Amino acid sequence: MTTESLLLSVAMAVAAGLVGSFAVMRRMSLAADPLSHVALPGIGIALALHIHPVFGAVAMLVFGALLVWAVEERGGATTESVIGVVFSAALAIGSIMTTGEDLIEALFGGAGALSLSEKIFGLSVATAIVVFIIAFRNNLVIMMVSPDIARTAGINVRRFDLLYLESFALTIALGLRYLGVLLMGALIIIPAATAKRLAHDLKGMLWISVALSVISTTLGSAIAVRLHREAGPIIVLVATALFWLSLLPLRTWKHE
Repeated sequence: MTTESLLLSVAMAVAAGLVGSFAVMRRMSLAADPLSHVALPGIGIALALHIHPVFGAVAMLVFGALLVWAVEERGGATTESVIGVVFSAALAIGSIMTTGEDLIEALFGGAGALSLSEKIFGLSVATAIVVFIIAFRNNLVIMMVSPDIARTAGINVRRFDLLYLESFALTIALGLRYLGVLLMGALIIIPAATAKRLAHDLKGMLWISVALSVISTTLGSAIAVRLHREAGPIIVLVATALFWLSLLPLRTWKHE
């Protein structure tokens, strides 16, 4: 793995750790996987138009997050149910439009040199997501506790809901090259779920989630190179192993 690829994967992991923390607290853990499925139709359209698949996926993810935001407001349904319905259909459509090796790479990620445009896009988007979450974490917490209190405090709840959903979608886009459509949601949720068990406050949860996400990504990538395997599945297995390890000492701590 080159220095640029390592830097980009770490930036992706940091963004995933921060976004995942709020996803877990908002009880959106099961929404990550369906949301990632919407990238498939974008990848299929991009391949048909001879455009870079990553940018097709990004366009569709951004549109999908906007669609969820709009339907949630007008239909009165929960975010999780809207995401589940819309993006399960997207998986079916994407599977039809994307075939062969392109489908396998889209589902599980793939190796290969990153283009300059991918590097610039990845670092720029990761930086924007990190800045947004850190700068407005208090607003996001207040909205999570009570939207009415947030409105009283002058917070535009609908706008921040949209910004968070778009951040969620873009975080998925960042990891498509490494983990693919099926596995990127796991990197967003698993480290955050582990951090929730270990942390005593929001700040601690954010730091721990980021650290676990970075450890899973770098260690998983190193093991994959050693074993000559794709990095995506191994990254998720490392994150999963850390989650199971977090279960062991917690019981001991509670008795102390």
